[in-house]
Amino acid sequence: MDQTTNPAPALRADLLLIANMVAPGARVLDVGCGDGALLAYLAEAKNVDGRGIELSQAGVNAAVARGLAVVQGDADQDLSDYPSNAFDDVILSQTIQATRNPKAVLADLLRIGRRVIVSFPNFGHWEVRLKLLGTGRMPVTRALDEPWYETQNIHLCTIRDFLGLADALGASVDHGVTVDRRGRVHDVSARMAFANLFGISAIFRLSRRA
Repeated sequence: MDQTTNPAPALRADLLLIANMVAPGARVLDVGCGDGALLAYLAEAKNVDGRGIELSQAGVNAAVARGLAVVQGDADQDLSDYPSNAFDDVILSQTIQATRNPKAVLADLLRIGRRVIVSFPNFGHWEVRLKLLGTGRMPVTRALDEPWYETQNIHLCTIRDFLGLADALGASVDHGVTVDRRGRVHDVSARMAFANLFGISAIFRLSRRA
C-alpha cells in the first residue's frame, strides 16, 4: 500500500515568507509565537527543532494543544535567560514594535541566535505619510488597523529606522523583503527608497557581523 505524508498546515502569507528563510532541521526559537501556527508549519515542512515564547495565556494554550514546546514569557524580560548561540534561527514576527525596549530585545535575539528573522509594519509606507500630512492625526491603515489609544504598537518604525538599529547593533542583513498593498513581494536590496515608500510590512534576516 502506498504511504503518503501529511501535508504541512496552511500558513498566513507573511509567515510563509518567514518560513522560507529558515533552514531545514534548524533549532528555532519563535518569540511571540501566538498560537504556534508558524512553529507547527516549520516542524512539519522543515523538520525543525522548535521552541516558542508567547505572552498571552490563550496563545500558549493553543500552541501546547498543537503539541508544541511553548512557554509563557515576555520578550522584554525573559530573553536574558537564554544562553548565547542556543538557536540557529530566532524569529520575532510583528512584535518588535510592541516591545518596551526594541534595542535591547534585538540585541538579545542576535546573541541567542546565529540568524534573526524580524518582521514589522512599515511606518514609512506612503499611505501612512499621506494620512499624517492630510489629517495631522495618527493613521489607521490595513497594516496599522487600531486607533493610537488602543494599539499595542508603542515603537513604530520605518524600514530605514530598523536597518539603522540593526547596523548600530553590529548586524548584517542577509536578506530582506517587503510586501506591498497587493501582496506582492519585493527585494529590499534592489530599491531601498521604493521599499520604504511602498512596503506595508518588511521581513529581514540578520546575522552578527564577524
